[in-house]
Amino acid sequence: MKQLLKQYRIPLLLVLIFLALSVFAPEVAVRSSRKVGEYFMEMILIIPPVFILMGIMDVWLPKDKVQKWMGRGSGMSGTLLALVLGTLPTGPLYVAFPMAAALLKKGASVHNMVIFLGSWAALKIPQLLVETKFLGLAFTLARFALTLLMLLVTGYIMQGILGKEGEKHWLPDETDEMVDPMKKMRMEKKTL
Repeated sequence: MKQLLKQYRIPLLLVLIFLALSVFAPEVAVRSSRKVGEYFMEMILIIPPVFILMGIMDVWLPKDKVQKWMGRGSGMSGTLLALVLGTLPTGPLYVAFPMAAALLKKGASVHNMVIFLGSWAALKIPQLLVETKFLGLAFTLARFALTLLMLLVTGYIMQGILGKEGEKHWLPDETDEMVDPMKKMRMEKKTL
């Protein structure tokens, strides 16, 4: 029981906060429950297609191709591919994280995944078009160039910190709890 409480301490804390809001500030509780419902519906609509895409990508995208196109030896072409893949989509950023994890497992470099995630977050084409309309072309181009420069620098720094061959303990194995969380829970239960 103690392990279960420790494992779910954050959701339990959030439930306690919500209960306190319900008692002391019911209008805030109503607004927050509506917002939670909106986010929940957004997640329900987005996450299943992402998992399907991840499954397709895992089966159809061979590891040797990912290593060739986006691995450590891919050079500027890998960086350019990561930039293009990051600037095209219009979905929220949390969709990109499982994609980046899958690409890392298949051999993509940390540098290219930083470029991919950063461009998804800050350099999407639809976002740039709106920014140009409201802030002007000169501002948009300057921000694009500075953001890209910082993404490149950050990518090289992260590659230096995390990307050494054989030191990927921060990346889950294919047999890790991401694949089978129930197995991990059963193993933890046996150790109690």
